[in-house]
Amino acid sequence: MKALLCVEPGRLELVDRPAPPAPGPGEAAVDIRHVGICGTDYHIYEGKHPFLAYPRVMGHELSGVVAETGEGVAIAPGTPVVINPYLSCGHCVACRAGKPNCCTSITVLGVHGDGGMTERVVLPAGNLYPAEGLSLRDAATVEFLAIGAHAVRRSRAEPGTRALVVGIGPIGLGAAIFARIAGLEVTLLDASAERLAFARDRLGFSAGFATGADAEAQLMAHTGGEGFETVFDATGNVKAIEAGFTLVAHGGSYVLISVVKDRIAFADPEFHKREMTLIGSRNALKADFEHVMASIRAGRVPLDALVTHTTTLAGAVEDLPRWAHTKDGLIKAIITVGG
Repeated sequence: MKALLCVEPGRLELVDRPAPPAPGPGEAAVDIRHVGICGTDYHIYEGKHPFLAYPRVMGHELSGVVAETGEGVAIAPGTPVVINPYLSCGHCVACRAGKPNCCTSITVLGVHGDGGMTERVVLPAGNLYPAEGLSLRDAATVEFLAIGAHAVRRSRAEPGTRALVVGIGPIGLGAAIFARIAGLEVTLLDASAERLAFARDRLGFSAGFATGADAEAQLMAHTGGEGFETVFDATGNVKAIEAGFTLVAHGGSYVLISVVKDRIAFADPEFHKREMTLIGSRNALKADFEHVMASIRAGRVPLDALVTHTTTLAGAVEDLPRWAHTKDGLIKAIITVGG
């Protein structure tokens, strides 16, 4: 079978690989149909991922069709599915608490092991969610949107309250969309005028501000000096994360979706006088995938606007490197694998 292999940083090859073995008990073989290209995939290609061994088949935003099942699997061959790429142990403290998204020994497809930029994978059947009512292209967007949906659910923000999303790449836009679905009053902050214009003109977010020296003053004026009941950070930038603390309203919450390698510092008096809640949000749970799928079926997610670029598995050898360096107009790129 064909696979797109990142042999080493800066080098992609379309290679032939043996098909995976037949699925064992509790497993299913899935023929991959579409793969969303994530920021993580670009980082892997560029050699910026800190904990990755090459060569690696990337890809964790996946849709496919069940091809074959092992013993004890209820899902039928021929079923279109969304793939949850987070493989958990099932018995650690987080898994026992119903939080396999932060399993102590989690394996993410395409990062800790080979992923879905290939023609077939074998996975635990519990990681497959029937994609009834979704196109297979749309099904490949569910995972990245679920990250934002999970962050919104973690925030427990009340409908009608103010939310600020900082950083409106695909993850931030997903958080903004699901914050709006949750009934929050959403404001956006980003360094890119192009992204802000896209969010305004294509997605309907009218309140958007550019980062800069006067951004904090503008945002505080926008809220009557009160700040935002919930701030979501999706920047992956230390300085942006630290600046976000001052934008949280008294009694509000700060949700960190992005992760950075460095330490984050904040003024403890400012944190305490607000009685601020600081929340980490990692990956997503089955409930978040299901919420995203239901929202797509209901027509509440503007996927035709979000999916801006497409390619094939062979075409990605040239397209992915180009998109890694030139992101003008790029929101979400989708690879078509087969079918």
